[in-house]
Amino acid sequence: MTSVLVVTGGHPFEPDPFFAIFDALGLDEWSRATTPEEGHDVIVFYDMPGLQFTGGDPPVRFPEPSDAIRRTIERLTAAGTGLVFMHHAVAGWPAWEEYAEIVGGRFHYQPGSLRGRRWPDSGYVFDVTHEVSILEPDHPVCAGVGPSFTITDELYCFPVFEDSIVPLMRTDFPVHDASRFHSADLAIRGRRNSNEGWNHPAGSALVAWAKSAGESPVVYLQFGDGPITYADGNFRRVLSNAISWVASDQAREWVRSRNSSG
Repeated sequence: MTSVLVVTGGHPFEPDPFFAIFDALGLDEWSRATTPEEGHDVIVFYDMPGLQFTGGDPPVRFPEPSDAIRRTIERLTAAGTGLVFMHHAVAGWPAWEEYAEIVGGRFHYQPGSLRGRRWPDSGYVFDVTHEVSILEPDHPVCAGVGPSFTITDELYCFPVFEDSIVPLMRTDFPVHDASRFHSADLAIRGRRNSNEGWNHPAGSALVAWAKSAGESPVVYLQFGDGPITYADGNFRRVLSNAISWVASDQAREWVRSRNSSG
């Protein structure tokens, strides 16, 4: 029996349609929490920890994770717990660079440093209907969705560690064009859906990937902004696939092979 923990908090969302996803997936056992916990086969992160929005200037502060949080994450990855990160979870713990390494990139609400490079605040655009192409059709996360599918969702423009991930899916949206996105910093300063005076290097077209973190198999899915996406059949299938794969012996063997060859 596979035990799944769904972690939320730090970002607004509509709980009833969101949690309905997990009721519909036919999981063996699932529960919810606001912080990750040990003792589960898979943790699905739909949280955004480590950001305190102030409504003032600066508009957000970035506290360090507690020693307890760090130790929990370290024990999870040492134990090989399956990790699935969704949507805004990529913005979590910006003061802890190792967290970005676990996820495979970072969405910045403020300009910041990542892997020794300075980055502007990241970009977002709501309610984009875009086509997603499958890059690894034989990967279990991609099973059953065909060569491509269309979805309506929010998209991001942010740095992705393409050198340390396995690309699974790519959007056809022109992510290289920052003018198509809005500034996260301006949004939390009260100027939502604005990019005045803002620019960003070309974003990554990847919207789903697999990677390893310690002994853990990891999947990131950029999908998941709100109820339209929550109800999407392709999104639900991909999420179900991701949960099943990171819980599998196959995924853990893949991590062991990846670690021994790296």
